[in-house]
Amino acid sequence: MITFQRPDGTSVEAYLIEPANAQNAPGIVVIQEWWGLDDEIKQVAKRFADAGYRALVPDLYRGKLALEANEAEHLMNDLNFGDAASQDIRGAVQYLKSTGCNKVAVTGFCMGGALTVLSAGLVPECDGTVVWYGYPPLEYVDASAIKKPMLAHWALHDDFFSIAGVDQLEEKLKAAGVTYDFERYDAKHAFANPKSDSRGLPPLQYNPAAAQLAWDRTMTFLKNTLGH
Repeated sequence: MITFQRPDGTSVEAYLIEPANAQNAPGIVVIQEWWGLDDEIKQVAKRFADAGYRALVPDLYRGKLALEANEAEHLMNDLNFGDAASQDIRGAVQYLKSTGCNKVAVTGFCMGGALTVLSAGLVPECDGTVVWYGYPPLEYVDASAIKKPMLAHWALHDDFFSIAGVDQLEEKLKAAGVTYDFERYDAKHAFANPKSDSRGLPPLQYNPAAAQLAWDRTMTFLKNTLGH
């Protein structure tokens, strides 16, 4: 765990994992699902580090973790999304850039996906975003402020983030001239999380084939966007 400064000067703890060769490595800020900074999101960060990226996971819940869905919902509802994107996530991107990363992307899952969409417009230092099945209320998305490319993975059978909303978000990005790639998968929400099936929530389902395809597309996008 490390500590970095938000733009407003307050401190945030974060989980940092370095690649084997950290010198001149690009960075990626990884945003948690609604469960918090748990072992699963740390494994995602490790996967990025193994691929050569400096991966930083800001602790948006300030040490709190949820084991049950009602706990997760409570923590998520208490989170100020605008503050998390413009302060926590922006501070995380700034930290990576100030410590050696020339380019930094943001990626997030579920709730983190929604925050990643917001970050695309609220974090000018960000060089690209990868969204995993999550978007904020569309009235909060200022597509005209999104200047860097976005890759997004969506589940066609998502009970939490409707595909109709995805279509509306795509129209907003298209109208604003954003460089984006929306990929849709024949899957349910949280299809990339191996623990989805163990949560006991029918709307969640791990789909290894979709997860691997999305991961491969993510690696190609990051290589093209961050030059690694």
